[in-house]
Amino acid sequence: MPASPPARWSVCEIMKMRYFEYRKGRIEIIPMIDVMLFLLVFFIMVTLQMIPDAGVKMQLPVSSQTVDLPHPKFTVNVQSDGTIIVKGQEMTADQLTAMFQTDGDPGKTELTIATDKGAAFQHFMTVIDAAQKAGVTDIGIAAQPAPL
Repeated sequence: MPASPPARWSVCEIMKMRYFEYRKGRIEIIPMIDVMLFLLVFFIMVTLQMIPDAGVKMQLPVSSQTVDLPHPKFTVNVQSDGTIIVKGQEMTADQLTAMFQTDGDPGKTELTIATDKGAAFQHFMTVIDAAQKAGVTDIGIAAQPAPL
């Protein structure tokens, strides 16, 4: 037969049975490091998205009526031989149209076309046609300001 509990509990036995022991709080380092690394990666990714596209070195045409535009979503570079370059990759007109269509809402896509001064006008119109086929309406043309 099991032993029955004593009729009288001592103070030491009652202290051992406390349900809510007092424990000193401590700062958990591992979750804090995880959060800090996550924030670091997040801010690095956001910063990389904010760096403007450097583009391709080319001679832009000159205009006396140039206006500074906000940084567009896409900058399409047309070289003098008709090569279309977007974000460092060569593309055809069909690939350009597909890229604009998969961008979400093409009507809100901002596009700037930078055409080399020596390029044929037809190469410029090829990019305009590709953008209009995709539904892009916000199109800017890059030019250098005329010297005063």
